[in-house]
Parts: sequence; structure tokens; C-alpha cells
Amino acid sequence: MSESFSMRGAVDLGALARRSASPAPGAAGPVGAAATRGSGSGVVRDVTTATFESDVIELSMTVPVIIDLWATWCEPCKSLSPILEQLAVADGGRWLLAKIDVDAEQQIAAAFKVQSIPSVFAVIKGQPLPLFQGALPAPQVRRFIDEVLRVATEQGLVGTVPGAVAPNESQDVEVEVEPPLDPRLVVAFDAIEAGDWDAASQAYRELLAASPADQLAKAGLAQVELLRRTDGRDSAVDVTAADADPDDVAAGLLAADAELINGDAVAAFNRLIALVRLTAGPERNLLRLRLLELFEIMGESPEVARARTALASALF
Repeated sequence: MSESFSMRGAVDLGALARRSASPAPGAAGPVGAAATRGSGSGVVRDVTTATFESDVIELSMTVPVIIDLWATWCEPCKSLSPILEQLAVADGGRWLLAKIDVDAEQQIAAAFKVQSIPSVFAVIKGQPLPLFQGALPAPQVRRFIDEVLRVATEQGLVGTVPGAVAPNESQDVEVEVEPPLDPRLVVAFDAIEAGDWDAASQAYRELLAASPADQLAKAGLAQVELLRRTDGRDSAVDVTAADADPDDVAAGLLAADAELINGDAVAAFNRLIALVRLTAGPERNLLRLRLLELFEIMGESPEVARARTALASALF
């Protein structure tokens, strides 16, 4: 993990915090302001817009907060969330796991510019730091958590989540040991972290050559190509240019990338499907293929299901 971890691009959560309501009547500060999980350990909470300020921003002044952005329909989330919960319990209150349902809490998802889920962030002293996307195995997740704890300690956060129960006071905690991660996935993850799109793309292509049906590799490759296309571009300029000329396929492709990278998958899909209706031949096929790439990134979400139906209608 890079030494610049603690300085990576933060999301401005000020506006989100201002929307946050006061804790519910009877709630005693951060504790009790949200539902808790983790077998009664007090270190896993379901966080909403109303409780975000107390359970994330305020608490992050004392301990690091790890945010798990998930949804009920997200299959990878079902693999990652238990790992995060087990690790939170195992660490006995050194950090809080804040679970946020992106469908129910769309303001929070928009603030974090969620591209795909699961997405994981850390918040240290009110500053959000992007960690990773996708379902990683427990050893990889452990590495990220350890780095968050290292950075938090450097910044003086050595407290404990209020009300947290030490593991030996609640239950024995066993984090599943998964098979070793494919070395090509490790290469891809590290390359993405370093912004080396060529190396990441090559690693995913090698995985797909060996296992053409590997959904993780397909989604990873599509995401790398999206990151490559948007690297250094001004998303607002791209969207404005496409809006000024809705028939321009090249501009529409750039704008759809910008919209997806900024968390508005519906706008990206609608833009490209509208262009599919206006085009024929190679241009239409290019748009179709790009949509399929974006679908891979988003997984089988309700937005993707609706867009697939709309694409089929536009094509036929």
C-alpha cells in the first residue's frame, strides 16, 4: 500500500453532515444513534443520513470509521460484509464499521460518488479516504484495515468505540481463512492503486485468458478501462459538451464515462441508449459494447436490469 495513503483524495462531506438530523430522542450521543450489529459487540452500526454526523464524522475524531457501502441485491457485498464485520469484532473497538445501504441512503452514496459496490472508505478525523471496491478476500481486507489503523495512530486516534465489547467478553471471533488470492489479482489490485492502467489491464486479461467466465476479472478489466479513459479529464466539461450536441457519439461516450465515474449510472445508461436509437452500423455497435462494459462494472443492480431491457428495445 502506498505511503501517500493518508493524503489520497478526500470527499467533501460537509454538505452531507449539514443534512444530518439530530440523534433520535433518547439516544445518548453516538452510542444508540444507529442500529448495531456484530453479535452485540457494539462495533458495527447501520448508518443513515440522519445519524451520519454522529456515527461517522464525530466518532472519527476518536477512532477510525470504516464505511461499507452495500445493497441487498449486490452479490459481492454478501461476501465482503461478513469479513468486515468479523474483523471489526476481532479488533475490539479499535475502529467502527459503518454499514450504509446505498439504495436507502442515496444522499450518502452521491456524496461518496459511488461507482460500484461494495465500496469501502475510511474516515479519519472527518476526512474520508477511499480504500477499495469489490469483494476482496479476508487477508487483503486485513491489510487495508491495518494500514488505516497505522495512519489513525499516527494522527493520535488511539481511543475505543464507546460501548464496544472486547472479543473475549462477547464471543470467540473466527475470521474465515480463504484460499490464497490469485497472484494476478494481487498484481491488478496493486497496479490500480498505483494508477498503472496498463499493468492492471494485462493482469486481468491474463486471468480471462485462463478463465474466460471469471466475472471478477471481467468487471475489473472494464473498470480499469473506465479509469484509463477518464484519467485527467474534466467530467463537467465532458458532460456539458455532450449536452450541447446530443447526436455526437464521441462526446456522448465521454459524458457517459464521466457520469458513471461520478456515481450517476442511470444518466450514463440513458445517454448511451438514446444514442443507440439514433445510430446504425459501427457506431451503434460501439455504443452497445460500451454499455455492456458499464454493465459489467455495475454488476446485476436494478439499474442495470432496467437498462438491459431498454437497450434491447432500442436495438430491436
